[in-house]
Amino acid sequence: MNDIYESAATSLGLFSSPCLTKVELRVACKGISDRDALSKPDPCVVLKMQSHGQWLEVDRTEVLRSSINPTFSKVFTLDYYFEEVQRLRYELYDISSSHNGMREADCLGAMECTLGQIVSQRKLSKALLKQSSTGGKSTITITAEELTGNDDYVELSFSARKLDDKDFFSKSDPFLEIYRVNDDATQQLVYRTETVMNNLNPVWKTFKTSLNCLCSGDHERMLKCTVWDWDSNGKHDYIGEFEATFKEMRGATDGKQVQWECINPKYKVKKKNYRNSGIVILNQCKVIKMHSFLDYIMGGCQIQFTVAIDFTASNGDPRNSCSLHYIHPYQPNEYLKALVAVGEICQDYDSDKMFPAFGFGARIPPDFKVSHDFAVNFNEDNPECAGIQGVVEAYQNCLPKIQLYGPTNIAPIIQKVANSASEEVHTREAMQYFILLILTDGVITDMADTREAIVQASHLPMSIIIVGVGNADFTDMQTLDGDDGILRSPKGEPVLRDIVQFVPFRNFKHASPAALAKSVLAEVPNQVVDYYNSKGIKPKCPSEYEASRTFGH
Repeated sequence: MNDIYESAATSLGLFSSPCLTKVELRVACKGISDRDALSKPDPCVVLKMQSHGQWLEVDRTEVLRSSINPTFSKVFTLDYYFEEVQRLRYELYDISSSHNGMREADCLGAMECTLGQIVSQRKLSKALLKQSSTGGKSTITITAEELTGNDDYVELSFSARKLDDKDFFSKSDPFLEIYRVNDDATQQLVYRTETVMNNLNPVWKTFKTSLNCLCSGDHERMLKCTVWDWDSNGKHDYIGEFEATFKEMRGATDGKQVQWECINPKYKVKKKNYRNSGIVILNQCKVIKMHSFLDYIMGGCQIQFTVAIDFTASNGDPRNSCSLHYIHPYQPNEYLKALVAVGEICQDYDSDKMFPAFGFGARIPPDFKVSHDFAVNFNEDNPECAGIQGVVEAYQNCLPKIQLYGPTNIAPIIQKVANSASEEVHTREAMQYFILLILTDGVITDMADTREAIVQASHLPMSIIIVGVGNADFTDMQTLDGDDGILRSPKGEPVLRDIVQFVPFRNFKHASPAALAKSVLAEVPNQVVDYYNSKGIKPKCPSEYEASRTFGH
């Protein structure tokens, strides 16, 4: 990235977005035809990723001998970013035993796609194309699986019985501490229970901890658990300890208990008949899955992407080269640049690739009344355009036919998308999430109505992205982006969740389109997850997907 993006990123409070997730990709091919008809090919697949226009090798599979339908055991692990288009290329080679190098002649075909496409389909099968011909009969199938294990929570319920009595006039006051033993042998406190007073058979309260915190996602990691007798002076008496792993703890499901003897090593050495200093019991171990953005996408949730374009007079006459809507024969204007940058990423998550596109603030034919939510293709019954390219063409066709006017009202278009999103709410399923991209050149006129519309929309499966085009003063727009304070409706009702992201395009004028898309879409995955988690809606999980993700895989 260049300095301009760095400074823009800093001004927007964006820093390099953390990797959302690691994804594991598995590869299989079918029907490989070989150059050499006498012997079967020895296939190997090379995975390349595009970086600054170059294809760089990420990794390659093992070579399978004599196989026309290979399923490779090699797993590719990639960092996955929602806000970036990560272009991948799979190249299939026949590695003949005489030499292990790779020559052009040995390439049996290639397939290009984006990581977003694989993730959203979970399983992507495409033909392997050869350079010489349009395509053979051979296909390649990529299967994606999110690397989980660190994002789940676990609920543990401990009790104990017959603990040693450490107090003279009363019984012990026991509490339990659980430590994670790190790779460098240091110990990290995971949890300390409350103290149960005067009781040798305590039942401690159920507690919740993340699996990451408990064992760094490693089910075999040693956990050191110590029972103490609480003392008001802070000099707690040691009762005993035991070692456990999360793998052992997982036995405490379906009404089963797991028990450990609590041992005091000193007593073990000194006392002849010493058995233990009590028994610690885990009554329940419950794993609570924290669903991630990928869980919802892989469970079939579609991103429904809608575009709204500002056609108010302040943009300038489209026939004038100073206009923000000027259609230059070779150079896209700012509206088109922003639309393509954001739309290209969203279209990977939308199966039908049909995008409704609306305009606002113009007088439209035939009677030239002002409209704040007209279809850019002038087909009110079906405002959808085929792909981002279709939106671009509809935009260019509509400009000569309309009269730019005003005012700049965006509440009607927010309500229009909210109506679609509210129909989705009744299904109680994570099937459609709506993103509204509003491209506008300036200050909006209906601020009170817009605030009200956003507060209502915050209860629905939708997010709003506003890109400010041109050089207007966008101060008012920043207030809609709830980052620096909570947005409220005119009646004082707060937004349920922050669903608006505002970005001035000028901060990215000289940066790459990817930089704009990255900043605009950075918050979307969390907004999707927050919405569904707050409603208690789980991702729809096809059974084979769920089976592949259970613990211990």
